[in-house]
Amino acid sequence: MPALRKYENSHPWLTFSLDLRRAPPRVWITLGEAQSKWRHLAGVPLKPETADELHRVYLARGLLATTAIEGNTLTEREVRDLIDGKLKLPPSRQYLADEIDNVLAACNGMLRDAKRGHRIPLSAKLIKEFDSLVLRGLNLDREIVPGEIRKHSVGVGSYRGAPAEDCDYLLDRLCEWLNSEFKATQGDEIVVGLIKSIVAHVYLAWIHPFGDGNGRTARLLEFKFLLEAGVPSAAAHLLSNHYNLTRSEYYRQLDRTSKSNGDLLPFIEYAVVGFVDQIREQIEKVQAQQFAVAWINYVHEKFGSQKSPSDRRQRDVVLAMATREGFIKASDIKQLDAQIAAQYANKTPKTVSRDLNRLKKLRLVEVTAEGYRANTRITRAFLPVSIGNSTSQDQPAPEPSSESKPQLELGLFPGQETR
Repeated sequence: MPALRKYENSHPWLTFSLDLRRAPPRVWITLGEAQSKWRHLAGVPLKPETADELHRVYLARGLLATTAIEGNTLTEREVRDLIDGKLKLPPSRQYLADEIDNVLAACNGMLRDAKRGHRIPLSAKLIKEFDSLVLRGLNLDREIVPGEIRKHSVGVGSYRGAPAEDCDYLLDRLCEWLNSEFKATQGDEIVVGLIKSIVAHVYLAWIHPFGDGNGRTARLLEFKFLLEAGVPSAAAHLLSNHYNLTRSEYYRQLDRTSKSNGDLLPFIEYAVVGFVDQIREQIEKVQAQQFAVAWINYVHEKFGSQKSPSDRRQRDVVLAMATREGFIKASDIKQLDAQIAAQYANKTPKTVSRDLNRLKKLRLVEVTAEGYRANTRITRAFLPVSIGNSTSQDQPAPEPSSESKPQLELGLFPGQETR
């Protein structure tokens, strides 16, 4: 009988097993919602500049989340400036940008592989390369060598990583397990990819094989598996963002899981519920952009070929109103923006009144005792009946209209394409 390895006594929760038959219904329901929402998001039509902006916003948040958990203090604005090539930092803070730059380079490498259809098999060698990438060029303690298994004890808080002499063996076991036990059938790629990414993250955090960069390396594995599952690149950082936003709960869940004989199900539930919250927010932003485009197109269709100065002025007024919250008094219409102020510069209040009356006739504005607002709800389809109750009781429901109601591509992240 072979002798026990040291970790089997010190870290008995490293069992490399997962029994999903015990998963509570909430886990399966949420996994199903995650898969549905990912498919909803992939390939959604957006204007190129809008897609690029959303991509940059979520990239900045994801990069910040990946490094902030490890202590990086840059703000989201600073990370966005780094992506756009505009960040200026004093020498004493430059290392913070270097940390994020390293993660960005690693993500771009994986995206290049994904675009080419090149899937690199998971191996201990690859995990070591990830650690080497995230630590590249940073000032480290003497005993830390990027990409090499540590020879000393490390930990986070009261948690200690697996014995150093077992780390090579444990990395090989982890790769063998992930490669063999998490194979998706057609149609299940996203569910399996999400579970696989969460499990890989937890196990690498448990093993803690490197002197530094373990958390960032774990989140790169997460990113890799989500991309390979077909997750849009703008959403592949959302788990990291969830962990960062709930940092104290993240550490509590990690600690709880290691103390429950390796039961991964509570952490999986915590992770997938948080992920779905994140992707709901992302989809809401995408829908808001799509709705804005639909409203603009609808307004232009209503005016058709009419191009008189009054037509253009009325069109501009209703489009500007749609960007404001709440109702607007007739007396404030001239101040909607500088362009509209110029158009009304030599006009009397009667002109404002005539314009608003025409917009009301076209059913482009709603009128109540509080004032006027753009009737944007006319272009919203398939909403619950209760949504319609938001209008004033003295405002009649709109009559049926014969009017028609009106890619987040996988590509390299901005910057560092030549690395």
